[in-house]
Amino acid sequence: MAQLNGLAALLIEPHSGMRANLQNMLTTLGLGRVDVATNAQGALRVLAARQFDLILCEYELEGGQDGQQLLEDLRQQELIAPATLFFMVTAEGQSSKVTSVAELMPDDYILKPFKADTLLARIERALDRRAALLPVQGLLDAGDYRAAIAACAGQETAVPRYRVDFMRLRAETHLLLGEPEQAEHVYAVVWQERQAPWARLGQAKTLALRGRIDEARDMLAELLGHNERYLAAYDWLARVHEEAGQLAEAQAVLADAATLSPHAVGRLRRLGEVALEAGDADSAERALKQVLQRARFSEFRDPEDHARLAQSLLRKGDTAQAELVIRDMERSLAHRENTPACAAIATAMLLEATGDTARLGAALDSALAGARLAPHLSAGMKLELARTCLAAGREQQAADVMRDVMASAGGGAPMAKAMRLLEQSGKGDMANRLARESRHAVAEMVSLGAAQAKAGDLRGAVDTMLDAVQKLPDNPQVVFNAAVAVLKYLERTGWDEKLGTKGIELVAHLRRLDPANARLAALGGLQEELLKKYNVRPGRRTVTIRQRA
Repeated sequence: MAQLNGLAALLIEPHSGMRANLQNMLTTLGLGRVDVATNAQGALRVLAARQFDLILCEYELEGGQDGQQLLEDLRQQELIAPATLFFMVTAEGQSSKVTSVAELMPDDYILKPFKADTLLARIERALDRRAALLPVQGLLDAGDYRAAIAACAGQETAVPRYRVDFMRLRAETHLLLGEPEQAEHVYAVVWQERQAPWARLGQAKTLALRGRIDEARDMLAELLGHNERYLAAYDWLARVHEEAGQLAEAQAVLADAATLSPHAVGRLRRLGEVALEAGDADSAERALKQVLQRARFSEFRDPEDHARLAQSLLRKGDTAQAELVIRDMERSLAHRENTPACAAIATAMLLEATGDTARLGAALDSALAGARLAPHLSAGMKLELARTCLAAGREQQAADVMRDVMASAGGGAPMAKAMRLLEQSGKGDMANRLARESRHAVAEMVSLGAAQAKAGDLRGAVDTMLDAVQKLPDNPQVVFNAAVAVLKYLERTGWDEKLGTKGIELVAHLRRLDPANARLAALGGLQEELLKKYNVRPGRRTVTIRQRA
């Protein structure tokens, strides 16, 4: 019990009697500090102020958001450190809820009632595993990925009880570095030795990341044939179907997963998006209504959910309900940055559907202005704006929006969707012209930065490429060249905290955008060399690799 001394815990429990009992239990076990919260909103306020070693959370919270929704927010928004232990406490026995929570990877799931010695045993087991993995996680937090891989390889022998955990972490770090071949080798060893489903899923990921979509799809289908409740495999199977343009198949896979685990907001949202694109407005409406219902009390609600629900209702001809959804978005999400743009786009769609041409022009002007100002507005929302512009005969504005989407995407699914939308609208020539223009615009930005660097103006190259990232934040080519410019400048001139942080963020962003990029390894190696050269530890976490239980 000595290892619990000095640890800090957050107890999230709405009932005063149970809260006092658990707080006393944790204190008796030796924890140095136990803070409390009665609901999800209170927990988020406490977590904004400090980090904890352990979070003990009741499933049935009050205030609208349950423990599963809170954990989903914490995972998606990266509000807790990888080393924080999260325990879900509940008397809930319903299979669907247990499944939904389990796939969010809590460190343990404890059914009430339980005794102090049971809780102690669970905590000590989790702490032992955390202590074994913590040195590697520290290397990852410091950006020293090569050292982390080497440490994993060494600990696989030194700490045999966690050998598989270290192998998994090693494989995921290879994926992070854009090295799917090396990751596949590790996954293959685990699969051969243990037949662990996550290892087979890892192999399928490496195939998908290398463009071997058919092989990945077959492997995932086989995996699900033997493990029908393995929800992460459903998500990846849907993803490979989408990449192959098989929208109906992707929708069916996501629907199956949502049946098994109906409380995961992120998957319901994806199901709604895919159903919309596949032309199934009824299924989109059902999924998106569930998203709004489940996320109503979240601190991280997304106005695009309302806009997509309005879109699905309009596809069905239900203009009255669509208008109610738009008004609810404007009222309940007025504080969100993207709400004005989403509301304006949805209003333009509504006016198009009702034939109100007198007001449509002003609505489109507002939508276009809002889209230019909205941070992180999705390509899907922008494409729907472009489609509405085309329907209203505003071809030039539609072209401007499309050009932005194409340039930002740099290829991939968003580019394919943009091309498909234009072709379906009878604008095939425009699609090809805009694609050429977007590629040319990106090439000009990159060429200018490269020319400045070649001429010795490294700072000018940095400024040019950072400006390009501002314009095209999700274009992998632009992000890569900006990261190179920043890191090369720091290599030549010395460490600058603000610019160095930006460089680290750019590398991390590229890993999310284009994990199979063949140049990621060299870029990551340059970053690691600089961090070692200047003895820098990143000021905030830029990567999280979390192990599933």
